[in-house]
Amino acid sequence: MVFDWHYTVSLLFDAAFWRAAWLVVELSAATWLIGIAAGFALALGKQSAFTPLRVACSTYIWLFRSLPLLVLLIFVYNLPQVLPWTGSVLSDPFWAGLLALSISEAAYIAEIHRGGLLSLHRGQLEAGKALGIRFVGLQRLIVLPQAFRVALPSLINEYITIVKLTSLVSVISLAEILLVGERLYTQNFKVLETMLAVSFYYVLIVTVFGHALKHLEKHLDVTRRKEARHADAPVVPVQAMRVSPAPKTVPTARAKGTARALEAIGIRKRYGHHEVLKGIDLTVRAGEVVSIIGPSGSGKTSLIRTLNGLETLDDGEVRLHGDAFLWPPSGRHGKVPHAQYMRGILDIGMVFQSFNLFPHQTVLQNVTLAPRYHGRLSGDALENAGFQLLSKVGMAAHAHKYPHQLSGGQQQRVAIARALAMQPSIVLFDEPTSALDPELVNEVLKVIEELAREGMTMIIVTHEINFAFRISDRIVFMEAGTIVSDSPPHELAALDKTSRIASFLKDVHLA
Repeated sequence: MVFDWHYTVSLLFDAAFWRAAWLVVELSAATWLIGIAAGFALALGKQSAFTPLRVACSTYIWLFRSLPLLVLLIFVYNLPQVLPWTGSVLSDPFWAGLLALSISEAAYIAEIHRGGLLSLHRGQLEAGKALGIRFVGLQRLIVLPQAFRVALPSLINEYITIVKLTSLVSVISLAEILLVGERLYTQNFKVLETMLAVSFYYVLIVTVFGHALKHLEKHLDVTRRKEARHADAPVVPVQAMRVSPAPKTVPTARAKGTARALEAIGIRKRYGHHEVLKGIDLTVRAGEVVSIIGPSGSGKTSLIRTLNGLETLDDGEVRLHGDAFLWPPSGRHGKVPHAQYMRGILDIGMVFQSFNLFPHQTVLQNVTLAPRYHGRLSGDALENAGFQLLSKVGMAAHAHKYPHQLSGGQQQRVAIARALAMQPSIVLFDEPTSALDPELVNEVLKVIEELAREGMTMIIVTHEINFAFRISDRIVFMEAGTIVSDSPPHELAALDKTSRIASFLKDVHLA
């Protein structure tokens, strides 16, 4: 039997095939988009701390990854026999096929999304929480863009799989590409010629959409982008991009108030059986700079993370400007009301050891994210405020770069600007220079000194002991989860040379 090339070529212009090809595009694209949305929800649910939700999502994923799609298609298409009210929709093979494919693919795509979620550094979520961004906002602004970017190569591959799986919908009489081909070769018995044409249509769809999705993947990869200089971006004078040198005298703006800005009362924190904070009492007044020093493992970072709720309390209380702010969720007052927590967290800025900038956003977008989310500013006013903050820390010239294009010191200065964007009255610094190379430390310390001169209330966990002595009103020395000393720098310097604190401070050289 001679292969009929003329017949095969004629099928490439067949109207029924092109209608079927468009039907496959509609079905596969709709299934893919529904699967992405439903799969993301399932992936979040599978990681939830709420046990019933976690079990339900895990069970769904297990069940529909185990069930053959062909069985699911026949079941869904015949469901109106059991539930007659579904007949108006499921009697149509397209909608029955879309439902069955979406149910099945959501389970597979959920595991792809879970891989993307697991790749997201915990610090990204903590940075969002410290900016007062709620759960839905965290997912929309921070989690989904980054997790989707990581998962996209696998999602593209899954789309190709979906296109091929649409051929199974022919069993419920949907006139897709394979069924059109079957009807033709049962009439003329030209099986090879017809199946070659069928293959062409599937390859065409996969090639076109695969190329388009690869282009999307490339577009979302910020590491490939160059700095985009906006023509309408404010021009910041060079002088404004430099941090001023420290004045020899302390200006009046640095004067301390008598009001209590932040209080920790009897704070206790455990990780398992290990108690890292053992009844901490600390009061910071408005305008004070308090540095927390001590050996590694003394509880410094745990303390500062409990002051803004990144770590829950096991006992004690945190008060903000004289009002109750945080307490243990199992205490007699129950959980802290979310609205009350949100009001407080916006008044406390947080600068992290590892910067925790959002890598999918530019420097300017990082700084303006929280004010935009909370509706403080918008439009040109928001952008101008962002540039002013970046100018304050000497980073206005880098406003349209991405974090990966900056040095560590530059990233930390952007993180400081981001923490200041909501105009907090208190800023917490968790070892802001420990992740920096020695030559980059000084540029960050200068910014912190500038804030101190302006009268910002600050609590700084640091290993830069000489810096702490130079900038601080009080220095808190911690060891083994307790505060050993809480004194002005000159009193610590005058301690007996044989004391534990003096031994720790042996390398301090005061001017």
